[in-house]
Amino acid sequence: MSIIFHCDYCGKKIEAADSAGGKWGKCPACHNKLYVPASESDEELKLAPVDETDLERKKRLLDEANRLTLDILKERDIPEGATEPDESAGKAGFGFEMSQVELRQYIVKYLRMMADSELYEAQEIAALIIPYGARVVKILDKMAVTDIPDPELAGISQLVLSGLIRSLRDEIS
Repeated sequence: MSIIFHCDYCGKKIEAADSAGGKWGKCPACHNKLYVPASESDEELKLAPVDETDLERKKRLLDEANRLTLDILKERDIPEGATEPDESAGKAGFGFEMSQVELRQYIVKYLRMMADSELYEAQEIAALIIPYGARVVKILDKMAVTDIPDPELAGISQLVLSGLIRSLRDEIS
């Protein structure tokens, strides 16, 4: 028994062995690479066109989820006795310090967002970490010399990551 199908490019009727099902081959007529269907079913698959409005809605919802996540990350419980925001405090405008771990997490999040071209969200994170200037520079310097990046940054090429670190460092200095 064999699999009979038509080339997607030239429309030529093609016959292939059952063992070729689910693999790629070349059309004998036009030599374009094509997929050999896995079964000899005469049933035509019902395919629907991609709905652009659905894709836009998904993108909008993802953007909104990212924005909400960022808002949640910015929220902080202000400890009792904390002062009102004071820009001269050097503590991101609140009466408490951000821990090293939190600061590093924000830096990693900033670098990831910059690499993913989420520039608006990245600038919001930058506004949170820039007041911690010297501490941020120390963390960035350690990140720049390490051979193994944070897991969240693993997909970013070393050259791009170095450039982003240098750019943030220059912005703080």
